[in-house]
Amino acid sequence: MADELTERIIGAAIEVHRELGLGLLESIYEEALCHEFGLRRIQYQRQVPVNIVYKGHEIKGLKLDLLVEKEVVVEIKAVATPGNVVLAQTISYLKATGLKRGLIINFSEKRLVDGIKRISV
Repeated sequence: MADELTERIIGAAIEVHRELGLGLLESIYEEALCHEFGLRRIQYQRQVPVNIVYKGHEIKGLKLDLLVEKEVVVEIKAVATPGNVVLAQTISYLKATGLKRGLIINFSEKRLVDGIKRISV
């Protein structure tokens, strides 16, 4: 399910990938993507703390890489095969925040479109 906001996020990520290529640390891509968001006037928050509630007990310790426009969780990766753990983690973030849309963006792909996974719950 494509929408305007996720398309804008993906466009910004493609620009970062085009400029930087692959092989860098996730933190570098995160910083560059945030700069690109600023250039495109896309509002975001970095390293947003999220709590999990277990049987009425709040557990701290999770952080979203990016929260865009208070609507989309963006998980940034720079690994050859992120695997199902990243998918499960992102779904957990969506459940914990009550949000419905997420993107996993893996900057290690030669073609960034091959490294983008949309998630909706």
